[in-house]
Amino acid sequence: MKSKEDQKPAIQVLERMFSLLDLLASHQDPVSLKLISEQTGLHPSTAHRILNDLTVGRYVDRPEAGSYRLGMRLLELGNLVKARLDVRDAALGPMRELHKLTHQPVNLSVRQGDEIVYIERTYSERSGMQVVRAVGGRAPLHLTSVGKLFLAHDDPQRVRAYATRTGLAGHTRNSITDVGNLERELSKVLQYGTARDDEELELGVRCMAAGILDDQGKLVAGLSISAPADRLEEAWLERLKATASQISSALGHRA
Repeated sequence: MKSKEDQKPAIQVLERMFSLLDLLASHQDPVSLKLISEQTGLHPSTAHRILNDLTVGRYVDRPEAGSYRLGMRLLELGNLVKARLDVRDAALGPMRELHKLTHQPVNLSVRQGDEIVYIERTYSERSGMQVVRAVGGRAPLHLTSVGKLFLAHDDPQRVRAYATRTGLAGHTRNSITDVGNLERELSKVLQYGTARDDEELELGVRCMAAGILDDQGKLVAGLSISAPADRLEEAWLERLKATASQISSALGHRA
């Protein structure tokens, strides 16, 4: 059986694309098309065509005609992967402990564009056995407690742009669908450092959330407790904040 290192992509253009990216990664400065062609063995016209497509996707930059370097999109994706993997690893143990206290679902979420993505959840099955599962579900930022944390960290112009793009569509009668009300809600989030979802995404379900920060002080994820509306206890909030702070510390954040 071939090792992963010996395996090649089944699609030739992908193999060529990978070789181009690997070559650009090996050079600190922009690389000329001539040198790229010589070092990859690709015909200049072939390399040029693939590099142009990668430039459109921002995976490659063209600082000047005839030269190329890796693009910022790779940095964005790399940071996103790093944040997810690091946060998940750091969060699992504290999430389990928080679940033992609340006996309600504890969720770990990250932002992707105009939505949050649930990447882990700790909850109990009927058997009473505690489990942790990747979720993968998505929800609009303005309808969720964690989403509000991320919006609160945006500047006002970006919040208004989000409202314009999404139309602030609602899911329930409690959903915030007006930009003025959303801005007032986000002011409260900044003031208290926590966020709420008061049956705004789903009737009968309330959530509270606290942010998780990385070593640069950047909000990279949110930790939330979700529960039936009549079972969410305010006493859990301080423990939630402490758990989020514990995870942040594991990521290198210093208050």
